[in-house]
Amino acid sequence: MGKSALLRRVLRRARADGHLVLCATADALDTPIDFGVVHQLLDDVAEEQLDKTVQAAIADLHAPYRAAAALTSPDRRVVLGIDDLHCADTASVMWLGKLLRRLDGLPITVIATMGPGVPSGDEDHIGTLLPLFRHRVWLTPLGDAEVGELAESVLGAEPEPDFVTACRTATGGIPALLHALLRSIRTHGAAPDADTGADLAGYVPAEVGRTLQATLRAYGPEAVATAEAAAVLSGPPAPAPAADLIAFAADMPQPAVEDSLHTLTATGLMIRAEAGTAFSSPVVSVAIANEVRPSRHQELHARAARFLIDQGAAWDCVAPHLLNAPLGQSWVVDALLLAADEAMADGDRAAALGCLRRALREPMPDPVRARALASLGEAELAHCVPSAVHSLRRSLDLATAPGEQAAAARSLSAALFTLDRYPEGLSVLEDVSERIRAAGPLDALRLEIDLVYARVSRTSTAASGMPRLMAMDLAEAEGPDVQRPLSALLSLRSIMDGGNAADAVTYAQQAMSGGVCPADDESFVYTAPILALAAAGRSDLALTHVNASLDAVRAGGSTIRSAYLATLRAGVNYRVGNVAGCEADARAAVESLRGVGAGPTTSHSVAMWTDALVKQGRTEEAEQLLADHGLTGRLNPHWANDFTALVRGRLRMVQGRAQEGLADFLHAGARARTRLMGGPAVLPWRSEAALAHASLGAYEEAAALVEEELTLARAWGVPEVTAVALRAGGLITGGSAGAEMLRESVRLLEPSTARFSYAQSLADYGALVRQNGQPSAARNWLQQAVSVAEQCGATAVAGFAQEELRAGGYRPEPRGSHGVGALTRSERRVADLAAEGLTNKEIAARLFVGLRTVEVHLSNAYHKLGISGRAGLADALAA
Repeated sequence: MGKSALLRRVLRRARADGHLVLCATADALDTPIDFGVVHQLLDDVAEEQLDKTVQAAIADLHAPYRAAAALTSPDRRVVLGIDDLHCADTASVMWLGKLLRRLDGLPITVIATMGPGVPSGDEDHIGTLLPLFRHRVWLTPLGDAEVGELAESVLGAEPEPDFVTACRTATGGIPALLHALLRSIRTHGAAPDADTGADLAGYVPAEVGRTLQATLRAYGPEAVATAEAAAVLSGPPAPAPAADLIAFAADMPQPAVEDSLHTLTATGLMIRAEAGTAFSSPVVSVAIANEVRPSRHQELHARAARFLIDQGAAWDCVAPHLLNAPLGQSWVVDALLLAADEAMADGDRAAALGCLRRALREPMPDPVRARALASLGEAELAHCVPSAVHSLRRSLDLATAPGEQAAAARSLSAALFTLDRYPEGLSVLEDVSERIRAAGPLDALRLEIDLVYARVSRTSTAASGMPRLMAMDLAEAEGPDVQRPLSALLSLRSIMDGGNAADAVTYAQQAMSGGVCPADDESFVYTAPILALAAAGRSDLALTHVNASLDAVRAGGSTIRSAYLATLRAGVNYRVGNVAGCEADARAAVESLRGVGAGPTTSHSVAMWTDALVKQGRTEEAEQLLADHGLTGRLNPHWANDFTALVRGRLRMVQGRAQEGLADFLHAGARARTRLMGGPAVLPWRSEAALAHASLGAYEEAAALVEEELTLARAWGVPEVTAVALRAGGLITGGSAGAEMLRESVRLLEPSTARFSYAQSLADYGALVRQNGQPSAARNWLQQAVSVAEQCGATAVAGFAQEELRAGGYRPEPRGSHGVGALTRSERRVADLAAEGLTNKEIAARLFVGLRTVEVHLSNAYHKLGISGRAGLADALAA
C-alpha cells in the first residue's frame, strides 16, 4: 500500500468514527496559488452546516487557529488530511505551521504524506514544519510477496515468479507505479508470465509519463531537459549517464545539469548510483522518455555518440546511440561499421547485426556496401543461414575487386552448401572463378580449390572434379593464402586410391598452419586435413588442431563454425573410440545447425551420434534418431552419407536385419569408390560387409572382401587400419587360425589411440579363445575388454565381454562404487578438465553440455573419489 492509499484508509476510518474529516491534495502545478491547499481543506465544509460566526472564522485564512477551533465540538475531533505536502504552496505551509504550534488542548489531528523530494514551494518553511509533527512513519517499497498479491488481485491470475520479480524491479516497489503498470498489462490482455515480464517497458502507460512531466515542469525547464536527456540516454551498457554526457547531448552547461540532477535526486525521481545518477526505477525512465519527441530522441543519441567517440569510449557503449541516431549523417555510417567490426571481434554477433543493418539503411558507395553486406552475411550465419545467403549474394553482386569477389563467392557457396543447395554453390564458384581469372589468377585458383573439393564431395559430380584434383600441384600456389587451402585439398588426394599416409600427414600439417577455421579463409576445405590425419593414424594431431580452433571460434561466437568444429571433433572421437565424447559433440552440432536453419549437412553429425548410441546398446534411440532426420530411406549424394550408410548398416546388424545391413555396407562402398575413397582407412566397408555376408552364410564372398581389405590396409601401412581388417578375418575364419588373426589385431591396437577397436578385438579374441575350449586363458582378455570398453563408454562391447566371462564360468565382481574405476566415462572427462584448472563454464563450453550437467558430474566424481572439492581432484585421479 502506498502513502496516498494509506492516508485514504485512515481518513475513511476517522469519518466512520464520526469525526469531521477535511482533505486536500497538494499539486506542484498549483504552487503559485496562495492558500490553495487551505482552500481545499475548508471548502469541504458545507456552508449550511455552519452559523455565520463559524463561517467568518473560516474565511479568515490568516487566522488558522481561529478557523480550526471554530470547527471543533465536544463530541467530535477534526481530522485534517493532506496528501503530497511537499508540493503545497508556501502560504498553505505557513498557515499549517501556525496551526500546529497552537494545537495543544484542541481535538484536532493533522495527518500529511510526503514524497522523498524537495518541495516545489519554499523548502525552508517545509523544513520548519516537519518537526511539528509528533509521529513519522516511513513506508518501504513493496517486496515480491506484496507485488505478487497485488498482481494477482489486479490481473485475476496467479503471476509467475519471474513476472513478479520483473515488476518489482521495474517499479522499484512503488505502489503507484506498480498499480499503473498492472492496469496497463490488464488492458492489453497480457498474461502475468516471464515473457510479459521481459517486455514490461512496452506496457508503461502514458498517464505515468504525463504525470511525471507535470511534476518536472514545476522544477523548471533545466530540470525537464536534464531528466529527458537522462531518460532517453539511459539503458545498457550505461544505465546512469554521467553529467558531462547529459550536458553535451542536451546542449546545456554542465553546472546546470549537475544542479538539476541534485534536484531530481532530492525529489526521489533519481537516486545516487555507483556510476553517477540513475532513475529510481526503470518505469520512471521509460515513462519520461516516452514523452520525448522522436526527433529529439535521435538528436540526443547522435550528440551522445559524438561525445563518446571523442572521449575514446568503447564501441559497445557508443553503438546503442549510433543505432538511434538520425539518418543522413555520413559519420554515423563510418562509426557503425567500426562498431560492427569491434562486435564481431568480440564475438557479439547480435550487436554486429544491429550495427550493420542500421548502417545499410544509409547511402554509401557500392564497394563499401559490398563489404558491409559481406560482414552482415557472416554475422547472420550465427542466426539464420538462409538470411546470410541473401546478404552474401547481394555482396557478391556489388563486389568489384577480384579478391573481394573471391571472398564473397567462397562465403556464399559455403552457406549454400550448408543448406544442401549444391548446384547453386557450384555455379557460384564456377562463374566467379572464370570471371576473375585474368585479373586475379591466384584468387581464381583459391576459388577453384573450393570448387574441386565441392565436386568431389558429391557422388553425382565427383568424376568431373577428379582430373583437376589429380593435376594440382603445390607449386601453383603463391603465398599462404592459397598454399594452405591447396595443401588441405592435396591431403584429401593423399587418402584416395594410390595415395600414402606420409603425404597425407605432411599436407595436413601444412594446411593446419592457420588452424581448422582460419580467420581469413571461410571454407569447408579444411575438413580434409582432419580426415587425412585420422586416416593416417594421427588422430592425436587431429584432436589437437580441432581443440585449438574450437577455443578460438568460441570467442568469436560463430554458431556455424562451432557446429562445424564439433562435427569434426565428434569424428575424431569416433576414431579414437571416445563414445561419450562423440555423442556429446555430435548432439551439440546437430542442435546448433538446426537452430540456424541448416539442412541435411547435419547428417554426418547424426550418423556419428547414431553410431555412439549403437555402441552403447541404445538401438531404439538410434533408430528413432535416423527416422527423425529422414535417414532411414534413400540418402542424398553428399559424401557425409557414405558414413551414414555404414552406420545404418551397423544398426541393422545389431537389430538382426543382416540383409539390410549388407545392402547398406555395399552401398557405402559403392558411393565411396566413385570418389576414389573406398580404402579402409577412410571407410572400412569391406570388413563390415564381410561380417554381414558371413552371418548370412556367404563365406566365400566374406573371405574375398576380407582379403581385399587386408591387402589395401597393409599397403596403407597404418596398424589400426590393418587391425580392423584382421578382426573381421578372425571372426569369419574362426578356430585357431581365426584366433591368431584376432591376437594380431589386439597386438596392433594395444599401443594405438583407437580404443574402441581395441576393446572390440579384445572381446572377440577372448570369446573365440573361450569357444576354442580355453576359458581360463580367455578370462584375462575378456576382463581387459570390459575395462577398456567401459573407459570408452562402449557399454555394448562391455556387456558382450561380461556375458562371455559368465559363459566361461566366471562371475565378475560388481563394479566398485568408489575410486577412479567407479567413474563413468562422462564423469572422468569432466573431472580431468576440472583437474586441469578449467572452470565449470569452460568445461561446459569445451564439451558442449549444460552447466548443470558439469555440476552433476563433478558432484558424483567428488563422492566416488572421497574428496570434498577440486582441491584434491588431481591427486585423487592420479591415485
